[in-house]
Amino acid sequence: MADEKKAYPLRINATVLEAMQRWSEDELRSLNAQIEYVLRDALRKAGRLKQGKAGPVGDDD
Repeated sequence: MADEKKAYPLRINATVLEAMQRWSEDELRSLNAQIEYVLRDALRKAGRLKQGKAGPVGDDD
């Protein structure tokens, strides 16, 4: 399935998590959606994610 979501436990530095939380609030996204957005953008820029392979992140994640 193209829209299948998988759960993955994430251990993250507290300072990074707080910064991501503030950023997600500024962008009006959930923290989860913001993390996925940043990861997808980095993958796309690195040429590791083909266009159309992953849809946009919804704001209600």
